[in-house]
Amino acid sequence: MSIYDEYEMTIGIECHVQLATKTKLFSPADNDARDKEPNAATHPIDFGLPGMLPILNREAVNLAIKAGKALNAPIARVSRFDRKHYFYPDLPKGYQTSQMYQPIILAGHVDVPMEDGSSVRVRIHHAHMEEDAGKLTHYSDHSLVDLNRAGTPLIEIVSEPDIHSAAAARGYATELYRLMTYAGVTHGDLYQGNMRFDVNISVAKKGATELGKRAEVKNLNSFRSVERAAEYEFKRQVDLLESGERVVQETRGWHDDKQITTSQRSKEDAQDYRYMPDADIPPIVLGEEEIERIQAEVPMLPGEYREKWAGLGVDKSVINSLLANQNYARIVTDIQDKAGDGATKRVANWFASALVADGSGSDDDSTPVDVSAPYVSVDDLIVLAEMTEKAELSSTNAKELFNELLGGARDPRALAEAKNMLQVSDEGAIAAVVDEVLADPASAASIADIKAGKDKAIGYLVGQVMKRSQGKANPAMAQKMIREKL
Repeated sequence: MSIYDEYEMTIGIECHVQLATKTKLFSPADNDARDKEPNAATHPIDFGLPGMLPILNREAVNLAIKAGKALNAPIARVSRFDRKHYFYPDLPKGYQTSQMYQPIILAGHVDVPMEDGSSVRVRIHHAHMEEDAGKLTHYSDHSLVDLNRAGTPLIEIVSEPDIHSAAAARGYATELYRLMTYAGVTHGDLYQGNMRFDVNISVAKKGATELGKRAEVKNLNSFRSVERAAEYEFKRQVDLLESGERVVQETRGWHDDKQITTSQRSKEDAQDYRYMPDADIPPIVLGEEEIERIQAEVPMLPGEYREKWAGLGVDKSVINSLLANQNYARIVTDIQDKAGDGATKRVANWFASALVADGSGSDDDSTPVDVSAPYVSVDDLIVLAEMTEKAELSSTNAKELFNELLGGARDPRALAEAKNMLQVSDEGAIAAVVDEVLADPASAASIADIKAGKDKAIGYLVGQVMKRSQGKANPAMAQKMIREKL
C-alpha cells in the first residue's frame, strides 16, 4: 500500500466561460479579439476613461440565463454587480465588475459520466457574470498591455468541493464544456481561452473531519491539463505533509512542458478585494415568463442525448464521439425518431468511425464541439442503413457511401448503382456461381480442408464466388450455400 492511498484529494473548480456575444459586457467593442492588433478591439469604456459609463449587454444576460438551465440551476429574480478592487496594469479602472453578493445563477448541479459507467454529481455553488481583464506580455525589462480582452463578458461557474479524483476533475471539465457549447453559451474554443479552469486542490488523511489547505492552479485550458495538474498537486501536497512541512494557500501555475505546478503568489481572500456595489449599473430584474421564454431556446443537452440513446446498445466511445459533434448528434436523434433503433445504431457507428478518423471524435484535448458541420440528409442515411440491413450493400461499400454523403453527395441508391456496388442476393444466381466454384479443380484442396475440419479454408471459396460475381454476390449467402453443398 502506497502512502498516497492514505490521503484523499478534494477538488473544487472555478470555470470562466466567455459568452458568445458580438460585443463586450459593458461596451460596444468587438468581443472577438482573435487575430487583431493589440488594443484594436477596444472602446473608451474598456480603458476606464473618465465619464465613460457602462451599458449592460442584454444578450450576455440571456446567455447566462441559458447557462442556468444547463447547470440545473434557478435564475435569480434580482441580481446585482459589484466592484472587485485590485491593482493590475491590465485593469485600468482599478476594479473588475463582477457579482459577489447577488449572482444571476443560483445553486445547481452537473452529473458527470465516468469511464466505468458510474456518475458523479458535482454541485454548483453559483455562477456569476463578470468582465475579463486585459492581457500582459512580459519582457526582460518591461511589460506591454493589451486591452482587447478587457470587458469580455464571462460567467464564472463555481463548483462545490465534490470532486475527489483527477479523473473526475477531467470528467467534470469535459461535461461542463459540452453543456456550455450545446446550450450555445460559448463558442468553446479552448485554445482561444473561451473556457478556462481554475482548479482548487487540497489533501487530507482519509476520514479527516477538516479539509487541508488548498492550492489553486490557474488558467488551465484543456481537459488533459486539468487531470494532470490535479495528479501532480495531490502528490506534491502529500509529499509536503509526509515530510513535516505545511501546504500554503497560494495560486500556482501549470507548466505543460514540464508537467509541474509552480508558485505564483499568495491566495487572496474576499476581504482583500474590498467589494462594493457598483452604482453605475442598475440591478438585473427578471420575470418568470421571460426566463422560461429564453430557456425554451436551449436545444437538447448531452444528458438528454445519452438518455435517448440508452437503448441503442452502442459502446460508450460511440456516444462520446457523437457528442463531440452537435449536428451529428441531432441527425442521429432525428433518425431514431423516424426509423427506430436498428438504423440508428448502424448510422451512429458510422458517424463515430468518421469522427475518430478525422480526429474530432475525442474529448482528449481542446478540440471545440463542432456546431458547423454540414447537415447530412436524414432520409438518405436511413435509405443507406436499410440497404445495408437488407444486404444490398457490403459493410465496406456502405461506409464508402456514407463518407460520400458526409462530403455532400445525395441519393445513396443511385450512387451504389453508378459504382456497381449493389450486391446480388438472388439465391438462384448465387447458387449457380457457387456450383461453378465447387466444380473448379482449383477448389479441390480447400474443399478437402473443410471436410477435414479446417473451417478457415472456406474463405478461399467465398473469395472465388465474389471474384466470379465481380463482387456483387452476398458473401454471407454464398458462405451458407457452400456449407450446405459440402
